[in-house]
Amino acid sequence: MKKKPLAWIVDSTAYVPEYLRQHPDFFTVPLTIHFGEKQYIDGVDLTPEQLYVQIKDTEEFPKTSQPSAGEFAERFRKIAEGYEQAIAVHVSSKLSGTLASSTAGAELAGFPITFIDSLSLSYGITGLIEKGMELHENGATIPEIKSRLEKMAGTLQNFILIGQLEQLYKGGRMSGVQFFLGSLLKVKPIVQISSKGELEAIDKVRSEKKALQYLVDRVVESHTPRRKKIHLMQGNVMEQAIQLKQMIAEQVPGIEVEIGDISSTLAVHAGEGTLAVLWFD
Repeated sequence: MKKKPLAWIVDSTAYVPEYLRQHPDFFTVPLTIHFGEKQYIDGVDLTPEQLYVQIKDTEEFPKTSQPSAGEFAERFRKIAEGYEQAIAVHVSSKLSGTLASSTAGAELAGFPITFIDSLSLSYGITGLIEKGMELHENGATIPEIKSRLEKMAGTLQNFILIGQLEQLYKGGRMSGVQFFLGSLLKVKPIVQISSKGELEAIDKVRSEKKALQYLVDRVVESHTPRRKKIHLMQGNVMEQAIQLKQMIAEQVPGIEVEIGDISSTLAVHAGEGTLAVLWFD
């Protein structure tokens, strides 16, 4: 059987809309979620909805881990049976060891993969994959695609309202002082993935109403006529997400707002109630 020229690979921190899920050349390598001794494969054994229920029903705080180099190698060997090479876009190397593990796995498998550090997560990964596929369809070479995607990485504009402060703290993503002050003042932190791929606290709000308006304001103040679409990611709060979409549509007529779910891996850290607006300029 003749091999196809190129496969596209992401990890399960990425936002994967249905059309990508059905794409014959697209593959997701899932991370693992741990509840004590129990392990779940993200998106396979545990959906985001099931995760939220389990967090409420157990005293065990969940943790996440990337696949080992050996696990990546095993997956890559299977992909290599049908493809000459691949492009892999992974969660920011500043937030996870997934990229390093995946790179080591490719070396073990002897499969040529071009790696891109997204310097982001969720739709930040998806947007790079979409652009890469577009470039490939238009005849760009692998080095040309790599160059374009690396320039695009880090340009994601994003504003993230954290749903559960305690989960961000227990997951090691904020200091004890930040958690104490946040809990004491009952604030809702706004965080951002910086252009360097690092998680940064940028602001805080005191109520859900103000939080939604904060996100709307960020979209409005940065809007340009060239921007036709933004993404809105939500953590089991579809009602608020729809409300936010309507608020944005009222103030930015004609813009397309696509709502998607954050993955289980991200939900472990950000928690139920998380809302984020994201776009590439």
